[in-house]
Amino acid sequence: MEPFGARLRDSMGRRGPLCAGIDPHPALLKAWGLSDDPAGLLRFTMTCVEAFSAELAVLKPQSAFFERHGAAGIGVLEQAVRAARAEGALVLLDAKRGDMEYTMRGYADAYLDQSSPLAVDAMTVSPFLGFGSLAPVMRTAQQHGAGVFVLALTSNPEAAQVQHARAGTGTVSGEMLAAIRSSNDGVLPMGSVGAVVGANLAELHEDLAINGPLLAPGLGAQGGTPDDILRIFAGVTDFVLPSSSRGLLQHGPQVGALREAAARTNDELVKALAS
Repeated sequence: MEPFGARLRDSMGRRGPLCAGIDPHPALLKAWGLSDDPAGLLRFTMTCVEAFSAELAVLKPQSAFFERHGAAGIGVLEQAVRAARAEGALVLLDAKRGDMEYTMRGYADAYLDQSSPLAVDAMTVSPFLGFGSLAPVMRTAQQHGAGVFVLALTSNPEAAQVQHARAGTGTVSGEMLAAIRSSNDGVLPMGSVGAVVGANLAELHEDLAINGPLLAPGLGAQGGTPDDILRIFAGVTDFVLPSSSRGLLQHGPQVGALREAAARTNDELVKALAS
């Protein structure tokens, strides 16, 4: 399979930069008039897939909201991943896995080995057991043309305790970004190792030029705007993948309304990033 970075670059060029999060948490299921059980989960998820997968570059299901329904929920996730990829969307699983070598190898086999029933195009990982702990995921991703998004500067306020802590001559987040940069060195059109950097950060002191994709959650309901994207990602806007979940999903449950909201947000981002 062609490397994820190349596939993402092509998809963003054709479909725009917006990533749609699929977060079927209980409050949203209720707001859509759906039951908080596998049947409601299936209806919610496949509505999102129908609305977004033929138009947007990336769909980002949050694994936790499927796992909470047990085996039936994982079955819904498998079905959604297959359907979205069949429509040409890339699927980024928001799983934030982070553990030691053999466990990480298991996660890599589950999500990035393309022979797995849960195979996706990319997944999010946590590097806070040390960047080297991600090696099994990195190897599997490279072997299968998949992508990895490493937590670096996340949007939650508690993140500063770890991510802004001093490490060597810089910060922990700076160390993570430097390691990602090294992983992507010389790769064209861009590397397949990305960073997660919040779209609602008040200030930024790190170098985001990593030659890889920059997943930017926090657009919409968490307060991030296209202007924030321009401010935070100045100089690297070609690499940014802004993500909106609740900001889009609040327009459900009708497919047409969801699709219109996504198209409007995507157009706003295209215009903002071209300015």
